[in-house]
Amino acid sequence: MDHPFILIRRELHKIPELGFQEWKTQSYILDYLNTLSSERIEVMKWKTGLFVRILGKEGKRTVGYRSDIDGLPIVEQTDLSFSSNHTGQMHACGHDFHMSIALGVLSYFVDHPINDHLVFIFQPAEEGPGGALPMLESDEMKRLNIDVMMALHIAPELKVGEIGTKEGLLFANTSELFIDLLGKGGHAAYPHQTKDMVVAASSLVSNLQTVVSRNIDPLDSAVLTIGKLTAGTVQNVIAENARLEGTIRTLDPETMERIKSRIESIVKGVEWQFDCQASIDYGSNYYQVYNDPKTTEHFIQWAENKDTLKFVHSKEAMTGEDFGYMLKSIPGFMFWLGVDSPFGLHNGQLNPKEDAIPFAIDTITEYIEFMQTDE
Repeated sequence: MDHPFILIRRELHKIPELGFQEWKTQSYILDYLNTLSSERIEVMKWKTGLFVRILGKEGKRTVGYRSDIDGLPIVEQTDLSFSSNHTGQMHACGHDFHMSIALGVLSYFVDHPINDHLVFIFQPAEEGPGGALPMLESDEMKRLNIDVMMALHIAPELKVGEIGTKEGLLFANTSELFIDLLGKGGHAAYPHQTKDMVVAASSLVSNLQTVVSRNIDPLDSAVLTIGKLTAGTVQNVIAENARLEGTIRTLDPETMERIKSRIESIVKGVEWQFDCQASIDYGSNYYQVYNDPKTTEHFIQWAENKDTLKFVHSKEAMTGEDFGYMLKSIPGFMFWLGVDSPFGLHNGQLNPKEDAIPFAIDTITEYIEFMQTDE
C-alpha cells in the first residue's frame, strides 16, 4: 500500500494553480486538516495561503516551517496517471512534494506534542508574484512571534536519502526584467518612414550582454539573461513594438542594484539611438536565501551524525526563492532534499521519486524533536 502522504502528493499534483489563485489547493489542505484532532490546532487563512499553529506543551519558543503551494504555467509531459488536471499548469518545482511533507510533519506533531509551538506556513505565489514578503508583513504572521524558521526544496540532482545545505548564502538575489520598446510601424518597403523596434531590440540584447562582462567584478557572480524577445506581427510590416523578458541573478544585493542602474543607462541610450520610447519593469524581486550560521550549523552537525541519511555540503546557487525574505527577518535555514530525477526543476518531465516524501517527513520530525533537547 502506498504511503498516505504519497497519495496526498498525487492528489495535490493534479490541481496545480498559479500564484494567488490556489483556491482548490487551500481547500484541499483545509479538508485534510479537518480530519485531524482539533484540540491543539489553530488555523488562519491568509488570501490563498494558510497559517497552522500547533500548540506546544510550554510554548517558550515557536518553530516555523514553510511550504510553498503554487504551480507553474508549464505543460506537463510526464504521462503519470495523476498528471495535472489543469491544462498548461504543473507542479514542476516540487511544491506538491513540499506540501505533502509539511502535512506529514504537521500530522505527526498533532499526535506527539512537544514543548515548542509549531507554525506551518502554506505560502502562495512563490513562483510569482511573490507571497513570502506580504505574508511576512501580515498581522497574522506578526501575532505568531516565530523564533526560528526552516524549509526545504527538492533537488533533482541529489539521490533519495541525501540532503544538503550550507551556512550563509544558499540562493541568489533575483529579479524579473521586462523591457518594452515603442517605435513607429509601417510598410517594409518604406523603412525610412518608420522606427523599427526589431532593430532596436536586437541592439539592446547585444548591449545588455556587456553589463555583467564589463561592469561587474570578475570575482563577483551575476547572471543577466534575456529569455524571450517578441516583436512584430507579419513579415512585411516593420515592428512598432518589441518586448524583452529576462531575469537578473546576483550573489550580492549591491550587485543587483549596480546591474539595474547599468540596464537603465543602456535603455536610455537605445531610446536616443533609435528615437523610440522605452519602459522597464522589474516584476518580482526576491531577496537572497541566507542561512543563519548558528541555526544552520546546529542542523548540519545533527545531520552529519545521522546514519539514516547522507549529508552533502552544498554550494550557493543562482536559483531564487522568496523564502529569503523570511530568513532576512527570522533566523533559520533552507535545505535541499534529494529526489533523484533526470529532469530538472521547471521541466515538464520532472518526476521526483516519491520515496523522498516519507524520508523527509521522518528527517524533519526527528530534527524538530532533537531541537527540544537544547532549549
